[in-house]
Amino acid sequence: MFRAIKIVGTIVSFLVGSIGTLHRMDKQGQVDPVAVEEESTQMVRNIFEKLLKMAGVTVEVRGYENIPQDRPVLYVGNHRSYFDILVGYTTVPGLMGFVAKKEMEKIPLLSKWMLNVNCLFLDRNNIKEGLKTILAGIEKVRRGVSVWIFPEGTRNKNEQLSDLLPFKEGSLKIAEKSGCPVVPVAIKGTAEVFEKHIPLICPSHVVIEFGEPFIVKELDPENRKFVGAYTREKIAGMLSEMEKENS
Repeated sequence: MFRAIKIVGTIVSFLVGSIGTLHRMDKQGQVDPVAVEEESTQMVRNIFEKLLKMAGVTVEVRGYENIPQDRPVLYVGNHRSYFDILVGYTTVPGLMGFVAKKEMEKIPLLSKWMLNVNCLFLDRNNIKEGLKTILAGIEKVRRGVSVWIFPEGTRNKNEQLSDLLPFKEGSLKIAEKSGCPVVPVAIKGTAEVFEKHIPLICPSHVVIEFGEPFIVKELDPENRKFVGAYTREKIAGMLSEMEKENS
């Protein structure tokens, strides 16, 4: 329980202590928004690295060489824990924003930081608003910002790691319309930090693997039509291999 209290205290202290920084960034953003994004991303990565260390989390990165270094991408990952986001931000290069649930937009200070690091808020119950989010994601990619999505739509609580929920096909439109590469991402060990024993936070060894990227328009017609299912199969295969390591 001590870890959980310490981490919550650190988050609250960061958010409250950053009020002045956010005010300064609001003014700076009117002149140089990219500089604000870069500074915000570095600050968020630093605090996330600190939180992971406090939680006793070690991170093993596989397939980093599969991430294109010269262009933005669409990261598509499985989703087991809030800690997926911390691990994601601290392991990828350049500017990147997550697509988060709309409810997060209501949280004071936190939502402002999320906007500063290029996060998008998705209303799952409003098709029209969901389309706007996808269009915003396409625009971010076109100006050089990578986007990370969890097509399962919610945290997966299935016992078997590779037993993924159905992927929502619409979320892959960001890659289809922008032409950016899709990088499948498999994450293991994050649920063991928190979700499997709420409210305790426990040490865990997390493995994050970046699969080989692909371009949607280069897939064969059947996979291009159901690119969500295609990507899901790729990630499930990566997770299945991870499961075999422990058997």
